[in-house]
Amino acid sequence: MSDHAERQAMLEIVRRLEDRGFNHGSSGNVSLRIGEGALITPTGAHSGNLTHERLVRLDAHDAVIGDGAPSSEWHMHVSILRAYPAANAVIHTHADACVALACLRRPLPAFHYMVAAFGGAEVRCARYATFGTADLAASAIEALQDRTACLLANHGMIAVGGTLETAFQNTVKLETLARQYLTALQAGEPALLSDEEMARVGARYGNYGVGLLPG
Repeated sequence: MSDHAERQAMLEIVRRLEDRGFNHGSSGNVSLRIGEGALITPTGAHSGNLTHERLVRLDAHDAVIGDGAPSSEWHMHVSILRAYPAANAVIHTHADACVALACLRRPLPAFHYMVAAFGGAEVRCARYATFGTADLAASAIEALQDRTACLLANHGMIAVGGTLETAFQNTVKLETLARQYLTALQAGEPALLSDEEMARVGARYGNYGVGLLPG
């Protein structure tokens, strides 16, 4: 994929996230591995002001190549990419249901078999850390161990993938399941599937316990 195509794909993902209502204003950010560095959305970005030129390129040492200021969450993005070589794209959003669940500081449990698609019996909620800090990056890395998504306490969510499209689909799936779980909670406490059943489901997905994103 050429540099032009990679930048266009980033712009398209930002637009699609906003079209789904996952991000509002300049909330959320997206990154893509480029060689030993990364391409990341700039600070204050949204689909209305984002262009190919405004996307920020970082080198292997996290220095900006050219102009621009990366998202305030650049440290979290590059740290995840560095910690998990199988992850080539990182999407962070403030999608409503994920934020609501993250503010309860609750993981997304095995209320539905599709939770296993993220690599385990639950989607973890990372411990709270101030936005834009190295501590938040470390918290996210912990929560993503052997997973393709996590919640960020009192903040939002992260989804990763081998491609931007895969990370986007993981984002959609996580927000959908979080909304369904919160809906179920309104009627009572959902019955949870056992670890054994989630292992069987994960085996059918072909990912459970394998370590999708080994450290």
